[in-house]
Amino acid sequence: MTVPTGLRALRHRDYRLYLTGLVLSQVGRWFQSVAQAWLVLELTSSPFQLGLISTLQFTPMLLFSVFSGAVVDRLPKRRLLVFTKSVSAGQSLLLAGLVWGGLVQYWHVAALALLLGLINTLDNTTRQSYVSELVPREDVGNAVALSSAGFNSARIVGPAIAGLLIAKLGIAPAIMVNGLGFVFVIGALLLVRERPDPRGARTTTLLEEVREGLVYALGTPRIRLVLGVLFVVSLFVFNFNVYVPLLARDVLHQGADGFGLLMACVGLGAVSGALALGVFAHSRPAVPMMFACSVVACAGIFGTSAVRQFWTGAAALFVTGFFAVMVTASCNTMLQLSAPDALRGRVMSLYTLIFGGTVPFGALLVGLISERWSVPMAFLAMGGAGLLGTAALFLGWRLRPD
Repeated sequence: MTVPTGLRALRHRDYRLYLTGLVLSQVGRWFQSVAQAWLVLELTSSPFQLGLISTLQFTPMLLFSVFSGAVVDRLPKRRLLVFTKSVSAGQSLLLAGLVWGGLVQYWHVAALALLLGLINTLDNTTRQSYVSELVPREDVGNAVALSSAGFNSARIVGPAIAGLLIAKLGIAPAIMVNGLGFVFVIGALLLVRERPDPRGARTTTLLEEVREGLVYALGTPRIRLVLGVLFVVSLFVFNFNVYVPLLARDVLHQGADGFGLLMACVGLGAVSGALALGVFAHSRPAVPMMFACSVVACAGIFGTSAVRQFWTGAAALFVTGFFAVMVTASCNTMLQLSAPDALRGRVMSLYTLIFGGTVPFGALLVGLISERWSVPMAFLAMGGAGLLGTAALFLGWRLRPD
């Protein structure tokens, strides 16, 4: 199959099937994410309780990600993905049924968010480490960039359509579409060829394997640096599920359709950033580029504190999304290429731990600052802290580069 250089990972059949399933899954996930955020605001009108839902959904990643890496290194990844998508479908259909029947309460949303967080902990680690099995090593960077582009394309399609759907038909249909869409996702995964496990029977316990992965990752300077930058951007930038609805409702005075469009702007920036990385990065991303993108992403959050007009906010979110995904995709590629095959699941579980596990703290901080002071103050404080964290890591790297 002849494809442009920037799309070279698409030459591989199994990767194309995987990417199709990924995009469908993430579009549906954003349908539910937008609907869930709007549902919580309708039920409670509380920024703090909205942040608490994100905290509940992402706390399992903080607690269990390192264990999920050892599980992923032991079991067939395709089968794990089929399992996680099946459970996610059930969770979505149950929430849709509660909303449709007029029975939903805040604690229902909280409990189902916690369940989704548990299953996403395993799903995310599996997904991150599976990419390198579907393409040869020289195409891993491009595959990661295209996966990130596919993941973030959902930010364009999902929120925009979900906002309009909620405005016209209500919250339940948006959630129902996500649940039913998993039929196509699971079908795409079942067409991917199963990979044999070359490692044979295990002689170590799960805890021993977790320890082995942690010792390797924390003992490797480049991996420590990458994880540090990822921590800063994940904690202070990637709280769009809380930032954007609060910006839309409390600062820009928008309804569900305006909220969806703002989320789509984040997604458009993210897709553009991922595709730019895929086209221009033909090898392991450079550390200075990773730092520069981190600075711009944090500055984007900082600058959004001054936004009072819709299209200015849309532009700021586009820029922030662009550079934030440049950071995370670069970190992902560096970790994929640095980790040995036998440890990749455990190394990528640390990516999942940081990328998802910091969200409970970031979401809670945004909610608390917004409720105690104001939404613009939350953007100002989080963006400023991100800039300081990036500067500290850069200084440490310049004094002792790996």
